[in-house]
Amino acid sequence: MSVVVKGLTKFYGEQAALQNISFEVEKGEVLGFLGPNGAGKTTTMKILTCFLTQSSGSASVCGFDVEKDPIKVKQSIGYLPEGNPLYKDMYIKEYLHFVGSVFKVPNLAKRVDQMIEQTGLTPERNKLIGQLSKGYKQRVGLAQALIHDPEVLILDEPTSGLDPNQLVEIRNLIKELGKQKTIIFSTHIMQEVQAICDRVVIINKGKIVADDSIETLREKVKGFKILFVEFLEPIEIGKIRSLQGIKKVESAGKNKFHIFSDPDKDSRPIVAKFAAEHGLTLLEIRTEMSSVEDVFQKLTQGKN
Repeated sequence: MSVVVKGLTKFYGEQAALQNISFEVEKGEVLGFLGPNGAGKTTTMKILTCFLTQSSGSASVCGFDVEKDPIKVKQSIGYLPEGNPLYKDMYIKEYLHFVGSVFKVPNLAKRVDQMIEQTGLTPERNKLIGQLSKGYKQRVGLAQALIHDPEVLILDEPTSGLDPNQLVEIRNLIKELGKQKTIIFSTHIMQEVQAICDRVVIINKGKIVADDSIETLREKVKGFKILFVEFLEPIEIGKIRSLQGIKKVESAGKNKFHIFSDPDKDSRPIVAKFAAEHGLTLLEIRTEMSSVEDVFQKLTQGKN
């Protein structure tokens, strides 16, 4: 295992930020580490990166204990923190040379060029960091995390500020890196979780409330049966909401709706009858699985 956390607990005074959490991450696995604000995500990451010490329990990275071998742990980790602190008065190559020299990276000039190309910084390579857009600053942060070729990457909101094209490129880069490296990936963008992560750990109020694949979590968390419906003709959403057995209805686009009912109820016959009675043409009707957002909300609002 690349990352092993056992019984990790952290108190700030009398306030428990982490309460006896345990999880493991294998090499080549991309783990989504999720939770609402104040759940304990950042505290966990700071302990794993040796910025904080735990109150009790243990954590190791690549076999090195975070308390006993902090230097070895830091050498094994690439870290992109939320907020991405950078030296804005340095040029990109200058900054990456500086970070690489701290890690004593061999063939540093070649490695810097590789990171600039791999993270898509080539068009901006001669600029000061302070002159870059937020998206390119994120790329610089990712490049510095990778400069020493660590086995483990800890990424806190790595796609923040990226435009759609940049987002896809960085997403693909993270997925490719995940084939050789262990990645712990924190984000509030649920679509990113679905696109990038193999497994999800959800933490709430300092405790782990879920640890499984997205598909398995969807199966376990069944608060509603979700029906996607598209009509050819326009229809007022209020009329659909008035149907018997329907819990709620949300718009999903022009003449498109998500219809929520109890998990043991099939609302398709009700919707089909409604369409026939109102002279509506059903273009599509299908049952959908719970989304990552549904899973996250249910597990962090104490309704599971």
